[in-house]
Amino acid sequence: MKQVLLLLFLIPITLFSQEIVGTVLNVETRESIPFAQVKIVGGAQVLTDENGTFSLKLDSFPATCIISALDYYSDTISITSNRIEVIQLRPLGPIQDLGPVVVAASRRKQSVQELTISLDIIKPELIANKGITDLEQAVDQVPGAYAMDGQVSIRGGSGFTYGAGSRVLVLWNEIPLLSADAGDAKWNSIPIENVQQIEVIKGASSVLYGSGALNGMISLIEREPTEKASLNVQVQGGIYDNPKRSTLKWWSKNPTFYQGDLTFAKQFGRFGVTLGAYGYTNDGYRQGETEDRGRFNGTISYRPKNIKNFKASIGWNAQLQKAGNFIIWQSDTFAYQPFGGADTSLAGSSLTYNRGVRVSIDPTVKYMDKFGNKHQLKGRLYFIDNKNYTNLSQSSKSEVWYGDYQFQRSWNNNSWVLTTGVTAIANEVRSYLFGDHNSLNGALYLQGEKNWKKVNIVAGVRGEYFQQDGRQGDSYYYFGKDSTTKIPIRPIIRAGIHYAVAKHTHLRASFGQGVRYPSVAERYTTTSVGGLLIFANPNLKPETGWAAEIGLKQGVKIGKWRGFVDVAGFINHYDNMMEFTFGFYKPDSIPFSLNPNAPGYYKNWFGFRAQNAESAEITGAEISISGEGKIGPISVLALLGYTYMNPISKNQDSVYRSSFSDTSSNILKYRFNHLAKADIQLEYKGISIGGSMRLNSYMKNIDAIFENGFLGQQILPGLKDYRAEHKGVTIVFDARIGYTYKEKYKVAFIVNNIANAEYMTRPGDVQAPRTFMLQLSYKM
Repeated sequence: MKQVLLLLFLIPITLFSQEIVGTVLNVETRESIPFAQVKIVGGAQVLTDENGTFSLKLDSFPATCIISALDYYSDTISITSNRIEVIQLRPLGPIQDLGPVVVAASRRKQSVQELTISLDIIKPELIANKGITDLEQAVDQVPGAYAMDGQVSIRGGSGFTYGAGSRVLVLWNEIPLLSADAGDAKWNSIPIENVQQIEVIKGASSVLYGSGALNGMISLIEREPTEKASLNVQVQGGIYDNPKRSTLKWWSKNPTFYQGDLTFAKQFGRFGVTLGAYGYTNDGYRQGETEDRGRFNGTISYRPKNIKNFKASIGWNAQLQKAGNFIIWQSDTFAYQPFGGADTSLAGSSLTYNRGVRVSIDPTVKYMDKFGNKHQLKGRLYFIDNKNYTNLSQSSKSEVWYGDYQFQRSWNNNSWVLTTGVTAIANEVRSYLFGDHNSLNGALYLQGEKNWKKVNIVAGVRGEYFQQDGRQGDSYYYFGKDSTTKIPIRPIIRAGIHYAVAKHTHLRASFGQGVRYPSVAERYTTTSVGGLLIFANPNLKPETGWAAEIGLKQGVKIGKWRGFVDVAGFINHYDNMMEFTFGFYKPDSIPFSLNPNAPGYYKNWFGFRAQNAESAEITGAEISISGEGKIGPISVLALLGYTYMNPISKNQDSVYRSSFSDTSSNILKYRFNHLAKADIQLEYKGISIGGSMRLNSYMKNIDAIFENGFLGQQILPGLKDYRAEHKGVTIVFDARIGYTYKEKYKVAFIVNNIANAEYMTRPGDVQAPRTFMLQLSYKM
């Protein structure tokens, strides 16, 4: 880690008052360091304010002064009164490369190479360069991650569950952003136009953030305002090319899409302002799958003059969306047309039109007391209103009330760091589709970190309490496999170690547990979609699991380009994995019947239901390369990686195994063995060229019902033949070229799916043909 120099400007007001006034700065960035501790040995101590300045009185000169700050190296200087001077603090050791700084792993700023877990960073430049329109597309660029129709899997931890539930926790400014009804991330409502950085953590991360982080975590940090105003404006328009197969083309005029966004940030004295606005419209390459959405977001912060080291802020994000929901294709021949046709007035159409309102309000208070302790109180109200115009019985409203208090303290120049806190989450759901439900989730967490010169150790524990509709049991912890002794709080632990083998060589190992409670949608959905029946399962149990990893991160420097090569081996284990499973779900209380008009008619009770179907284990290895900087005169931004996974089902039940499309294999459904990602951007004298590649191996196992149908009825007509014809590796290439004028104006031309490949992410979900985009942007 590159050692940080602190510059201290000491200007005594008079020699008689013996008062000094100074500012603590980061010598690398010249930015002030707020809340640094300035301590006179044997005398007074103060903290710098939000601008990094301080004042204190001395009893006598000379005096020994120690300056320290969280995530910085401390140093000691001697203050004399013989003359006025600027004093530069000396480094304690050789300067090292800090690398990127991340927040999500331990809820504090850390250098990425010090982490005990795998973490990838998505820069805003990547989002802008590729013309990405929502977070799901951005995460799909990360090594080891895969996006599948609204659900993200990290290292094979998740399959496809029809939009209900998520094993990947999404955070906005360190606060979970999963819905109260389906427990999912509303990817296209997250304001990626206003992010400073996206951090993707791989593996169970439930200790600090709670339920939902069973498979990993995606953390988005909003950009901070500075004294210098920042303004970004971007507009882009695109058109879908004709697909290779003429039968897929349903249009007479090629569909188009448009996007525009604007962000502004500035510090006005004690007020800070961040604002964002976004608009998007898409004709849709699949018939009827139109989309229109607009949002407004931002944060206003205030630092009162009469309360030192105190900051209060309120953030918000509001989005309105109208969209067509395409679920099932008409056939493999007409894969861009919905089953039953696009006329939703006909009963057989599987297409639906929806309106979605997403509103979040985030109040936050931060305070650093006179002892250097950090106190942080975060809250959120997250409101969602889903209205199904086609079928009002599938509409719902939900609210999430979130609160978290965090205390953080460091000792001995950050050699010890303690993070602890309490979290409370209340969910309320009102729905025709699910019924009315509520839940309460409370937790206490504690994490300690010990840092030596070359070794860092982290260990933490969390106690989770959860109840739904007043019913306990989901968070019960039993002492022993067959024990009846229990407590209502489920403990979760994590531990990790980092060792700096050499200056730029870092070894790590970690272990973490996770838990995910059933969402309302998984437990209580009863509906039908295009003849596909879904049944409720109120007795669904929580998922649990753990993840272990060992990895090596090697820093690389070529000219002014700095990057990392990261190699990791991992194992993830899951119990009681929730999975929508096809079966016969007639209640015993209803008599079996062959009469189509009887309640117990057998055809009415075949369908999907969320079940605790899986015990699973996923082992694998991953290598990734990331970095940015200049090699000679050329700027290079790169993110590449390959992941091998062996996702194995541990469920030996023959009835369950018969639901696999390939019964000779025990590979988990909707998973791959191989994933590879690459994105490289080169820039020289304002001219930039870039390209990306996404590769995945064949998805060997899906639900057999989708390939074979049932009782003579095909749910996805032609899928078996389609999969047989597309049984190889899927590779998608994108390319772009741009020109930046005076570092403010940029024009870019982007081609996605440049080879016009035809491929699916999940059964019946054929992706877009080649698209062309023109992008214009302005940055101040």
